[in-house]
Amino acid sequence: MEKVARLASKHWLIAMVLFSIYGVQVCPFLEAQTPLQLLLPIIISFLVTLLARRFACLAIEKKPKEQQVSAQFTLDFSLFLIMALSIVSYNLMMFEPPWESNLKVILGLAALGFYVAADLALFKEWQIAQDLESAGQHLQIKPQPYSVSQKFSAFAAASAFVLAGVIFLVINKDLDWLVNVGSDLYPIEVAQRYIVIELSFVLLVVLAYVLRVISSYSRNLKRLLENENHSLAKVQAGQLDTQVTISSSDEFGLIAQRTNSMIASLQRSTLSLQQTRDIAIHSLATLAETRDNETGAHILRTQYYVKALAEALQNEQGFSNLLSPQIIDLIYKSAPLHDIGKVGIPDAILLKPGQLDDEQWQIMRQHPEIGADALAEAERQFGSEDAAFLQYAKEIALSHHEKWDGSGYPEGLAGNDIPLSARLMALADVYDALISKRVYKPAFSHDKAKQIILEGKGSHFDPAVVEAFCRCEQQFVEIAAQYSDKPECAA
Repeated sequence: MEKVARLASKHWLIAMVLFSIYGVQVCPFLEAQTPLQLLLPIIISFLVTLLARRFACLAIEKKPKEQQVSAQFTLDFSLFLIMALSIVSYNLMMFEPPWESNLKVILGLAALGFYVAADLALFKEWQIAQDLESAGQHLQIKPQPYSVSQKFSAFAAASAFVLAGVIFLVINKDLDWLVNVGSDLYPIEVAQRYIVIELSFVLLVVLAYVLRVISSYSRNLKRLLENENHSLAKVQAGQLDTQVTISSSDEFGLIAQRTNSMIASLQRSTLSLQQTRDIAIHSLATLAETRDNETGAHILRTQYYVKALAEALQNEQGFSNLLSPQIIDLIYKSAPLHDIGKVGIPDAILLKPGQLDDEQWQIMRQHPEIGADALAEAERQFGSEDAAFLQYAKEIALSHHEKWDGSGYPEGLAGNDIPLSARLMALADVYDALISKRVYKPAFSHDKAKQIILEGKGSHFDPAVVEAFCRCEQQFVEIAAQYSDKPECAA
């Protein structure tokens, strides 16, 4: 409110100066009045109405934001009309001026009031938009809002009326002057000079105010379009947690409202697709696990382990770009498919209640490639952009048995050549295997599993991932407890 009040004070001062100059300098033939007699009612009227405006604006601030702009415009324009009528009434009582002088006062102040009110209303609209953006709120749009074309038409018609009216009154007065040109009172040189000055003054003032209002409207329009484009750019990048601030009651407000409806619809559709994807992933992973000695809880535990590791690592140097929240979510969602390739391993090998011989072990070691090939085929069918999680699912399925020193399988990758998603899963998978009971081994304690993982730092595991594990090991303990195997399901 204070910013609008300061701008209003500037407008009132400028309008008072312009109107005073017009009365004293541009119309010097009001010989019946001294400058003091002419300026006194002008100054008093401007000061009184400016003070009254401050109190009236307090009431406007209590109105709904949807009504504040129009209420302020009406107030400001009305105050200038009151000033005009007050000055005319004073002059009629004191000096009996000619009718054209009274009309010029009324039309002049009405014109100034219109432009001042328009500029202040636009500034108020800009301030409301700023407040709404900060608060994450919106204006309520009427079913049939006041359109932009109607606003432009009204502004153009008012400007044309002002110019036509003032020029008519000036020409009418000039014709009166021409009757008396050559007399001692109105020398022709003086008449010519003041006719040019008056017309130039009026045109320059009107032009300046028109440009000011256009500039203010352009500022507001720029803000609306930038807000719209910013939100659409976020939507294009896949960020659907955005909205366009509805801050105007016209077509741009309707566009913002419909854009928000479109984003909400996209959010619902995307959520539905994500749920479908997650159900499909979990179903496939569970199907693969039913053919293994491991339990379904293994899927959940490793999934949450990977997420905990990624979040512990994301703020470390060199990892922030590789582990954005979006990427962590994709890794988390695709982690359950790490052993999907086991569906291609014969039951006699997969379900063997004991150690595998060399030949069986070579067949078992094919499951990463089997899973990666199946996911790669899905990626070719649907495209990596449309199913981004497939990229990470394929990386994890193929490389989660690779080792940091290059002694793993199936490709013998080493160091950073192993995808980060697979390095995370490698530790998560081993940790869960260590703390879980199997037919060929008892369940190890957390401390024993941690010791084994620390021994594998720099050989089996990425050192940075091991350090992240040490920072979040308590989360591992809690995850293992929350998703522990049921006694009847443990194997």
